[in-house]
Amino acid sequence: MGSPAPINDPTMPAPVLGPGQTYTTVTQKLSAIITSRTPLGWIAAMLIAGGILQLLMLSATWLLIKGTGIWGLNIPVGWGWAIINFVWWIGIGHAGTLISAILLLMRQQWRNSINRFAEAMTIFAVMCAGMFPLLHTGRPWVAAYWLLPYPNTMSVWPQFRSPLIWDVFAVGTYFTVSLIFWYLGLIPDFATLRDKAKHKISQIIYGVLSMGWRGSAKHWFNYEMASLLLAGVSTPLVLSVHSIVSLDFSVGLIPGWHATIFPPYFVAGAVYAGFAMVLTLGLPIRYFYGLHDYITDRHLNNMGKVMLATGLIVAYGYAMEQFFAWYSASPYEGYMMQNRTFGPYSGTYWSLILCNVAIPQLLWIKKVRLSPLWLFIISMFINVGMWLERFIIVVTSLHRDFMPSSWDMYHSTPWDWGLYAGTIGFFLFMMILFIRVMPVINIFEIRQLVANKSHGEHAETASADD
Repeated sequence: MGSPAPINDPTMPAPVLGPGQTYTTVTQKLSAIITSRTPLGWIAAMLIAGGILQLLMLSATWLLIKGTGIWGLNIPVGWGWAIINFVWWIGIGHAGTLISAILLLMRQQWRNSINRFAEAMTIFAVMCAGMFPLLHTGRPWVAAYWLLPYPNTMSVWPQFRSPLIWDVFAVGTYFTVSLIFWYLGLIPDFATLRDKAKHKISQIIYGVLSMGWRGSAKHWFNYEMASLLLAGVSTPLVLSVHSIVSLDFSVGLIPGWHATIFPPYFVAGAVYAGFAMVLTLGLPIRYFYGLHDYITDRHLNNMGKVMLATGLIVAYGYAMEQFFAWYSASPYEGYMMQNRTFGPYSGTYWSLILCNVAIPQLLWIKKVRLSPLWLFIISMFINVGMWLERFIIVVTSLHRDFMPSSWDMYHSTPWDWGLYAGTIGFFLFMMILFIRVMPVINIFEIRQLVANKSHGEHAETASADD
């Protein structure tokens, strides 16, 4: 005769769904975010994000009129904030694919509550990233022609051995697959919103977006097959995209760049930054919309662990940079690492160590991983630290090159700040709009958790009755 399952066992992981959830409560709670009256807080957030977005419009317009001379670029530092921000935004977009694809293939149920807005974050972050290589050319209508080759129309083709061309294909593929994956997961929820819509226009819009979804067995079979296939395609992209971005640096001869550790180091940093941004967005959504039963302590704990693990890999990458500069006995590499550590940008370097290495060590403490406030604070430090990392990689490797006669300091201008802040405004504007018009949490996957939970409770009851 079996014994009853233990209750409140501290060794058991926290649930992925709060107590008392049914099919009806899940559907009503998550769809109400869209179908209820527009909150004043949402309108205020949209106005703030829209105001910041105007900095992008102003800065980009002035850039197209005057050229890249409005930025802080100089002779040794030909890559400035545009490339720094490009790599930073691409890194932020990695967590969405990781949560959606890899955790789906691993059958991790805790992904169900966070994969939707993580995927949306990926789409909008890649859109922000794509702006910078085009704007960095100064005259996109002329120079972008060489980044986006048109077969059989170009008299001189681009240099396909250049990693800049690799970026176009890698990021373009990543964006396309991520967009399809994101939209595929939305189809059943669009059908739910179509059936619950109160206005004719909403019914038509969601009806078109749902592509005739009726929830039949054939529809579900095709959906699950397509999801697994896309997850299989997306998984290598998590490794390949940021590895190719790292080759922008590591194939060069600049001291501080040509390191074989860059691809795995960049991938770990991308996952690190991506999960930090997921928490930065997810915790306010959880708080303001009362989604504590859907984004539970289990999610906070797991994301804290992922950030801790990837943060340790990033810290290892920092240490190996210093070690290989010493072990190679190259005077140029040694000087570059010394310049980063004790040179004119040493304050920036040690700030990045504080943000990316020291402060995240608090995640070893379980109470910190379960505290939304502490997680939000640590995530903000990581967001800043990962941007500082890109700044250090780009600027400190360029501002003092092989010829001391060309050394110079790099100073950003208000137009650098305006363009960067403007993309943050664009990103927030799109995320806030997304929250209002699409389900921020996957409704049908949460309903599956209800079914699994009910099945588990029935199994425990049957075991206790034996």
